[in-house]
Amino acid sequence: MKRSKLLKHPTIPFEIREDMTVAEALTAMSHTAFQARNLATAVDVWGAMLKGRVSIFLGLAGAMVPAGMRSVITYLIQNHMIDCLVSTGANLFHDIHESLGRFHFQGDAHMDDVLLQQEGVDRIYDVFASEPEFRRLDDYVSHFADTLNLDRPYTTREFLYLLGQRVSKEAESEGIVTAAYKAGVPVYCPAIGDSSIGIGLAARTQGKKFLFDVVADVQETALLSLKSKETGVIYIGGGTPKNFIQQMEVTASFWDPTVSGHEYALQITADAPHWGGLSGCTFDEAKSWGKIKKDAKMVTVYCDSSIALPLIATAVVQRYKEAIQKRVRPNLLEMLAKNKIEGLKRALDFSFVV
Repeated sequence: MKRSKLLKHPTIPFEIREDMTVAEALTAMSHTAFQARNLATAVDVWGAMLKGRVSIFLGLAGAMVPAGMRSVITYLIQNHMIDCLVSTGANLFHDIHESLGRFHFQGDAHMDDVLLQQEGVDRIYDVFASEPEFRRLDDYVSHFADTLNLDRPYTTREFLYLLGQRVSKEAESEGIVTAAYKAGVPVYCPAIGDSSIGIGLAARTQGKKFLFDVVADVQETALLSLKSKETGVIYIGGGTPKNFIQQMEVTASFWDPTVSGHEYALQITADAPHWGGLSGCTFDEAKSWGKIKKDAKMVTVYCDSSIALPLIATAVVQRYKEAIQKRVRPNLLEMLAKNKIEGLKRALDFSFVV
């Protein structure tokens, strides 16, 4: 490529304007560099998802609810900006904690942790929470499980839908689980045992065991991939939620070899790819697995999610207001209801036998 082609777009210094909106600020940042430019690109990638016939999957990792991001995720659900949530169990537990009228508190990252333990205070970096209150929520989850039919296993989606239904009757404020229940947005938690929800279920000592069918979760999300015209992914952090959404494309390829990966991809991460962990792995690496389409519209923002997510989401709301208002959310629960998972199980079993 010739030098004239390479030196085509000069950077434009960011200039302060007193009346500038967040969307306008990120538009100006699109002419700069580094993560400022990536923030601006993220707005456009998300906007493209909203304007197309795309099923949007959000992966939520890290302690985002204790960090104050609960209302952001709730807004995304209520305003048709995402269609499916895959989360760590911890975020969902902390969300229910706040929905039931309890709080997380600003603390000190350098506090004496032995003293905190003696006082029954849990620390998440610079956030404090009450251990006795968490224990009561563990009991709440345990008692809720006793109201379900324990003669069969549940997908995490089913369990969290029913839990959202229960919490919505008692909630003092709207949150992630309750909003998802009301909007019919599927919520999956592939590592639900790795959370206080898992602790609450494990603490049950009477009656039948509570069982999850996590393989059915995998099959359901693969089905959603197959039945969606296009799919887009947004990753807040990495971990299990990210991999769970990534692997739905691989699973779907067992049933349809033409599956080519997610068409849109946006991730916010503070992890670097050279350590080999999934949280930092690039979308280019994911292409080698068939998880991301070779010509996907994609961007990675290297930033603390508690900084980047509110900025990106606010700018999307401001810039793509009309697209959001016109958007018809794909009914993923209806997709699942209209398709027989049992038939897909047989297809998958057959693929493995062959």
